[in-house]
Amino acid sequence: MYKGGVEMNIYTVKTGDSLYSISQQYNVQYTKLASDNEIDASVPLIVGESLVIDTPSTKLGDIEVNGFINPNIKLDVLNKTLPYLTYLSIFSYSANVTGTLETIEDETFIRLAKAQGVAPMMVVNNRDFSSSVAHQIFNNYELQTTLLNNIVYVLESKGYYGINFDLEYIYEYDRYTYNRFLNRAVTLLRSMGYKVFTSLAPKYNESQQGLLYTAHDYRYHGNSVDRVVLMTYEWGHTYSSPRAVAPVDQVSRVLDYATTAIPPSKILMGVPNYGYDWTLPWVNDVPARAIGNTNAVNTARNVKASIEFDQESQTPHYSYYDKNKKQHVVWFEDARSIYQKLLLVNKYNIAGVSYWTINRFFKQNWVILDSMYNIVKVNI
Repeated sequence: MYKGGVEMNIYTVKTGDSLYSISQQYNVQYTKLASDNEIDASVPLIVGESLVIDTPSTKLGDIEVNGFINPNIKLDVLNKTLPYLTYLSIFSYSANVTGTLETIEDETFIRLAKAQGVAPMMVVNNRDFSSSVAHQIFNNYELQTTLLNNIVYVLESKGYYGINFDLEYIYEYDRYTYNRFLNRAVTLLRSMGYKVFTSLAPKYNESQQGLLYTAHDYRYHGNSVDRVVLMTYEWGHTYSSPRAVAPVDQVSRVLDYATTAIPPSKILMGVPNYGYDWTLPWVNDVPARAIGNTNAVNTARNVKASIEFDQESQTPHYSYYDKNKKQHVVWFEDARSIYQKLLLVNKYNIAGVSYWTINRFFKQNWVILDSMYNIVKVNI
């Protein structure tokens, strides 16, 4: 049940503020203020920067937290993040048209996850998110048998808790065959004690058009699997015009629909752990540069940019000029935007969140999440 918000002290830096003056104002040690916000106590603050000051005494309830990783994650980042996770989804085993899997080096990640009580999840995708690869698998029973046998071998030999099928860009006419494959996979894997998750595109309604959306059947997945990860990000993306990656108003639209088709207790809402830096004037085929949230603030500090906050999307952004006098615009996540996203878990009474990815450590996010919710751990 929706309980309203929790009052978080998130302070927006004004002209003349310093870490010391803010710490005095709120009666908190400036070293703790620096640590909670990943700030070097010796560097100046910038106008518009957001700081987590302290935490509420009460929490909203329980939350499940999934974090995707790529195999190039630094182990110190992983170890600092694991205490905040329920599931660790290791990206990714790629399924080929022969039903074989392109494997990854994942043993260390599985071991570290289990050592901190986190359930490791195997992730399987259609190689390079190929529509053709998915089509051939969905329409060939023998290929499915080979693929499922290979999946079971990995699950058993590596000691995974379950699997996340991240099958994307499926042909519209393969919607039924995807559902049929999913039914077969769930029936087999659940009988063996494994949990089954799927990752789905962010839809506003069931009839939403586009290769990313049409074959993702919210109601069928909601009835079939244990958890559904909604990929509620990439409104702003590498080749889009500059905008927020996960605008709260658009994420809410997805949840408005998703919670009518999928049991809320099965939904993990996607949260991006990154932003983008676009060069202006924007050109359609020129890619934006992905940027970490902490790095985005450090860049603003280096170029002496003031950070602004867009009320509609509840997302920070700023502009600057580089050394070649090219203008840039950066959209990213900060304490304020993360807080607003995490409130949606309580508002819609969903199971939790899923971060893409946790390869960069973003301290503010974890301080806020841990302050708002009790993080669920499962029996592994």
